[in-house]
Order: sequence, then C-alpha cells, then structure tokens
Amino acid sequence: MESRDKEHLLALKVMRLTKLSLYTTHLVSCDSSYFSCNILANEVEKDIGSPKDLELFNSGNLLMLPQSFGNIYLGETFSCYMSVHNDSQQKVTAVHVQADLQIGMQKIVLAGQRGNYSTFTELNPDHSVDDVIHHEVKEIGTHILACTVSYTTVNGEKMHFRKFFKFQVSKPLDVKTKFYNAEDYCSDEVYLEAPIQNITYAPMCLERVTLEPSNNFVSHQLNTIESINGVYQVFGETNCINPLDSRQYLFCLTPKPGTVTYSKLSKNVTSIGKLDIVWRTGMGEKGRLQTSQLERMVPGYGEIRLAVVEIPGIVKLEKLFPVTVRITNACDRALDLLLTLNNSFTNGILWHGISGQKITNLEKGSCVYVSLEAIAVRPGLQGLSGLTIKELFLNRIEDFADFAHVFATLDDECKLPELTLPASFQSLSIK
Repeated sequence: MESRDKEHLLALKVMRLTKLSLYTTHLVSCDSSYFSCNILANEVEKDIGSPKDLELFNSGNLLMLPQSFGNIYLGETFSCYMSVHNDSQQKVTAVHVQADLQIGMQKIVLAGQRGNYSTFTELNPDHSVDDVIHHEVKEIGTHILACTVSYTTVNGEKMHFRKFFKFQVSKPLDVKTKFYNAEDYCSDEVYLEAPIQNITYAPMCLERVTLEPSNNFVSHQLNTIESINGVYQVFGETNCINPLDSRQYLFCLTPKPGTVTYSKLSKNVTSIGKLDIVWRTGMGEKGRLQTSQLERMVPGYGEIRLAVVEIPGIVKLEKLFPVTVRITNACDRALDLLLTLNNSFTNGILWHGISGQKITNLEKGSCVYVSLEAIAVRPGLQGLSGLTIKELFLNRIEDFADFAHVFATLDDECKLPELTLPASFQSLSIK
C-alpha cells in the first residue's frame, strides 16, 4: 500500500471466494476393553461437527469457511470479493474503484459485476460498496492483484490509495503426449497416447477429456468399452484421480476424405490438434485446461512408397493367389521405375509372372496399381520378399523384404474370407 501521512477515510477489504469445505473431526478411539474408551467416546459426541450416529466418520455435518487463501491452479476461475467501506463520519464523493491483475509485464483490467471501473457519486458514513470479480487463470507463475481506490473529501481534496495481493498459480495436471504413426504398417492413421497425472494436493474428477483435431484429421477416442448392454467408459462413470495418480488416454486420428496423400507426405511437421480437459475438484469447482497445438514429426517416406492394397489372408499350398500393390511417387519430380521380381528357394513364397515391368512418367503425388501373382511352396506363415524397384534416373535400387504375410495351408480346413484392406497393409519406402 502507498504510504501517506494522512489517514484515509475509506477502507478496502478483499477476500477470495471459494467453495466451502466439509468440517473434519479429529477421531481418537481405542478398544472397548480399555478404561479410557468411554471418556474418548464422550468427547467425540460433544463435538458439534460430529455427525449423529456416525461418530467415527471422519467428515462432519458442518461446512467450513475458507481458512486461508488456498491454492490456485491453471484453468480455474479466480473469484474475489471487494468491499470499500467508509469508516469516517464524513461523506465522500467521486469514489472510484479499479482492480488490475499483473502477470509479469502484462497488465489485465478485471471486470466485475459493475464493469471495468466502479464509480459512485457519493458514499455516506458507515456505508460500503461491494463488487465481485471473476477471472479465468490462463498462465502459471506469480500474479499480483492491484486494487486502487480514489475519492474526494468534503473539502475537495482528492485522495487515493492502493493495495497489492500476491499469489501463485500452479499447474494442476501433467500432460504428456506420444505419437504412433501407422503409415509404415497398414494405414495412414495416427495414434495419440496422452497420460494425464494429477499433481495437485487433492483428488479431482475428470469430467471430459477430448481431442480437437486439426483440419486435416478426424478424431476417434479409444477410451470406451463396447458390449451388448451399451458403451461404457474405461475409467467408469466417475473418473476420480487421487494426487499423483494418472490416467492413460488413447485417440486415433484418420485423414479426412480428400486429403492429398502427397502433400501430407512432403511436410516435416503436421499439426494434430489440441487436448481439451475439464475437471472438477472435491466441492465441484470447475477447471478447464487446453493444450497448445500438438505436432508430430512425419516419418521420412523417401521418394517412393509401396503399399499392399489387396491380399488373401489364407492361401492354398502350390496354388496361385493375387497380390495388388500401390506405388506412390512422393518426390517433387516425375519418376521412371523398373519393377523386378526375384525368386529364391529359401523363401516360402515365389513370384509368378513376367519380371522387369516398367512404369514410366509417374507424376509427383500420383500412384499406380500393379497386379501380381505368387505361389506358396511351404506351409505356415510366410512372408513376401524379392520385390525390387529401381529408380532409373538415379539408378537407386531398393529390395523389399517381408512387406506382407500370408498363411499357407495344405487343405481347405482353414477357410477365411479374403482380406481386402482399404489402406496399405504395410508401407515401405526408398529413402
């Protein structure tokens, strides 16, 4: 507060508004065989906060006003009550009250129910003016609440004073993210794993955890269990987290229909979206936290991407089966390619057909579908190998090994429908 030799006529009081808390009883009990059992039981019954017929229950039947300023966490709403009281016997005029919140070099003017600034023409003796201020906390660190009061005395003298209230804002949750790119396996999906840990000193209930995807993706949460009775949350209807406990969330992101594959492959960093987390504390106080834009590093695909589009899951031994592959040009120029099929008797799958097929003038971002045939010569789970693609301009050769698998059987005992994949079963690249 600014020091003045003259005593001020008005007094300013500021109190933080928080939810009430349950009265807690201090229980001291012992076995009924001890002589002090009745004495301790009588003391518990005399406690006015002890619930009737539940004397050994820790929570009482009374509510308590806040005993301290308490903890303020990021994402919560800071509320305070301001009261300016005329302690003198004089009437003052032109009363002006202003509240500012200082965060580092930033200054925010807080708006109460009366607006940004509260101005009153006069304030009689023993009267007061009140206001309530709400502010959503969006930054961590030291916050300073500065309250300024100015007024004019009956003698026409202009007076003013300020009060400062300092408090710390902490982080309530520790959110970590990890991305799993499925491009190298069976699709263009991206999986996001988000462990969320409660780093406060009290339990909280996670009300909602959602992923707001970017414009290029559609998000699907994988945190539910489907049954014949309906869909249930993995963590139950009430997702309560104790201090230092964690919850593991998983989301699947798929590219929106119409997204150009080439433009996505050429980027080094792709924006995924934002996590939106809503929670409530023990007495129902609501908090909300939204992460910054999440970004992941796209794997390097090189200039060519090979993807299996169609392949049967089970094949019959020594019988031909079809294989359809997609070859995509992911570089900035047109490519001329040579597709070669190499057989080795150490492999369980042999290629059947003409080797040395040329693919000319494959434009950037475009793809071509190639139909091939193969035959299984060994039973069991076998991998497809021996497919070679040569880039004719730079004479770069890449041999693709075990880029798909089939199960070869001697008879028709195992009958499963053919597996047709909407996206690549496995993708391999020339780097």
